[in-house]
Amino acid sequence: MQAQSDHFYIATDDGSVGHHGFVSDVFNNLIQQGEKFDFAIVIGPPIMMKVTTALTVKAGIPTQASLNPIMIDGTGMCGGCRVSVYGKTKFACVDGPEFDAAGIDWDLLIERLGSYRTFEKEAMHKCKLEDVL
Repeated sequence: MQAQSDHFYIATDDGSVGHHGFVSDVFNNLIQQGEKFDFAIVIGPPIMMKVTTALTVKAGIPTQASLNPIMIDGTGMCGGCRVSVYGKTKFACVDGPEFDAAGIDWDLLIERLGSYRTFEKEAMHKCKLEDVL
């Protein structure tokens, strides 16, 4: 991606790579400095993609979201990556994972992902290999 871009920005909330903080802060700073963008790609946690998309859309920048972070089985059978894009049901694993970010119902997506929290907590387990090693 860096090789195909005039400008390439990375932000991590722990500061391990790039800007220490949120990508939305980097974007806001660049816009305030008068930077212009032809296209944006967002990938990462859904809440970050939602916030960043709101900013890029407001600035009139076409934005693509990669929803591979929400995929589970990659076949479309589980329905875990179901997303509404411009009011139509799509599956990130078979219809995407890239979508026009402006058309994604981010609130519905985030709400749906939250429905798995209980199952994820129940699935947490201690690795049995730790006792062997």
